[in-house]
Amino acid sequence: MKIIIHGGFFSESSTNHETKVAKQNALKQIATDSYAFLKTHSALETVVFAVSLLEDDPLFNAGIGSQIQSDGKIRMSASLMDGTTQKMSGVINIEEVKNPIQVAEVLMGVDDRVLGGSGATNFARRHGFEKFSTEIPQRRAEYEAKLESAGLGTVGCVALDAHGRLAVATSTGGKGFEIPGRVSDSATVAGNYANEFCGVSLTGVGEDIVSNATAAKIVTRVTDGFTLKDAFAKTFDELLPYDGFAGAIAIDCDGNMFHQDSHPSMVFASFDGELFEIFH
Repeated sequence: MKIIIHGGFFSESSTNHETKVAKQNALKQIATDSYAFLKTHSALETVVFAVSLLEDDPLFNAGIGSQIQSDGKIRMSASLMDGTTQKMSGVINIEEVKNPIQVAEVLMGVDDRVLGGSGATNFARRHGFEKFSTEIPQRRAEYEAKLESAGLGTVGCVALDAHGRLAVATSTGGKGFEIPGRVSDSATVAGNYANEFCGVSLTGVGEDIVSNATAAKIVTRVTDGFTLKDAFAKTFDELLPYDGFAGAIAIDCDGNMFHQDSHPSMVFASFDGELFEIFH
């Protein structure tokens, strides 16, 4: 059993040591708690659990603490993928929901598994998700001052359970000040993908990640026999022509974990029950 999570790029915390340390400590605790959860739950249940904890922490740009778009509203996206069944579900630009990843989890059980905008929000209401404002004062101050100090934040988790099953979940509050209707990579196979061989979660500039189909490429290459390291290397090389901004975490079916970023300033944490690591 193994778990790896990411909290996106540091952005404002890269110049604020206290915030950086707080994020690292939060990731360590969430990774530890999620690993304990994994002991008695499936990989799919665990990635939802872990990402929900990340969404609940205002240090990260997902759920509570999400960025505000150019029209003053918060719209969030999240997706979930089961490596065993190959089912993916997600919400795009959902509003006033505390945990978008949990709405994605409910969608896993219906035929229309990816919903956007008001359709996603209405679905959430019909399934008992109460109206909840995820805005925090910091985000409002950034919006009003036209700042973009935390615009590259996304959270994600990849888990391998005791039965060898892989799952991945990713959630984002957006890049901040974007045009309403903009679609991030987080609820697409470019930013969140898994099969029986590998699971990958991305963070960074959504447009760059979508252009590169990053998560799907890495998983496909591992499926075709590449090592995680080689799959990452080839895929990240393909970001270079347009200076693509991305970072990724992954676990393969053999329990190997890997991460890489194009612009070092990200925070990741992994735990396998014995060895705990923080990457930054």
